[in-house]
Amino acid sequence: MKKKIVILGPAHPLRGGGITTFNERLAYQFQEEGHDVTIYSFSLQYPSFLFPGKSQYTDEPAPKGLRILSKVNSINPINWFRVGNELRKLRPDHIVVRFWLPFMGPSLGTILRQVKKNGHTRIVSIVDNIIPHEKRLGDKVFSKYFINSIHHCVVMSKRVGEDLKTFVQDQSIRFVPHPLYDNYGEILPKEQARSFLKLQEGAKYILFFGFIRKYKGLDLLYRAMGDERVKALGVRLLVAGEYYVDANEYSKIAVEEGIVEQLDLHTHFISNERVKHYFSASDLVVQPYKTATQSGISQLAYHFEKPMLVTRVGGLPEIVNHGESGYVVPTDSSSIADAIVDYYEHQREADFIEGVKENKKRFSWSHLSGALLGHDPS
Repeated sequence: MKKKIVILGPAHPLRGGGITTFNERLAYQFQEEGHDVTIYSFSLQYPSFLFPGKSQYTDEPAPKGLRILSKVNSINPINWFRVGNELRKLRPDHIVVRFWLPFMGPSLGTILRQVKKNGHTRIVSIVDNIIPHEKRLGDKVFSKYFINSIHHCVVMSKRVGEDLKTFVQDQSIRFVPHPLYDNYGEILPKEQARSFLKLQEGAKYILFFGFIRKYKGLDLLYRAMGDERVKALGVRLLVAGEYYVDANEYSKIAVEEGIVEQLDLHTHFISNERVKHYFSASDLVVQPYKTATQSGISQLAYHFEKPMLVTRVGGLPEIVNHGESGYVVPTDSSSIADAIVDYYEHQREADFIEGVKENKKRFSWSHLSGALLGHDPS
């Protein structure tokens, strides 16, 4: 049966990284299933003091075939009531709202309280984080205010589900694994991708991809790169993503470890059309996170059929099968180095790629869309 669905969360022209792309891909999934979909995005997502990057906006073209309305101002209470009343009168059958940061709790929670007054719309939230990686005053109050405005929750990490249990009252919680990011283009031949990026031919390349933040553990990976065994193997590290922290901290570690010549730093925002080159060029995708819930980087690696090395934090071990599609290791540089050495010394790439191909079958968009609309996701 055709449903009227609103996705409430960031979308083009915002440059929100994985969440923006996720929302747009989900909209396509609902449309493929025959539903009427509108994305209500932000006219202002973050005040400048809360945004650590260079720009909140992209100059890439808008995704084709999607209806995106930039309506929500995260810091204007008058706007929250106006958008809430607009959605109340629109009477969508379902609102799917993203929640990834307590700061968004007041705006989204107020909007949804207005919507609920129509007695018709079912509101389900995809909760990415309920306890943020980088804590601020008021987090718990803002998160609880938001949770009390919705009917149901879907989580993509069992760890988030456990955290969420301390916040919910009557809301149900469903777990669905993060679907594959299959909208970044095709897999390229490795040497073609390396040529495009002007990387060394025939070298051993591991990849760190995404915004650089403290909790993502790039410092641990730098220390691992300084391991003499890793150096002896000639492993190079390709870092692709914009700094959201002081770059000098990492530069100092690179000098201390003597790895400056082993690094290929592409520390700028990576546009969607360039993502395929970075994953296709790499042998192994490394996520040395210190804390985590789920991560879209793993789903990118699955799409591009790349083995992964992740740390044993949050939901990452739920996604990577140790010894089949990659490694799950403790959160320390020596363990990360051990895995890198094992990967190259024992030539694991071919076997792990087969494991990735087999395991990627678990992550479908129809599984998620069914859960969001109330179908049994099992």
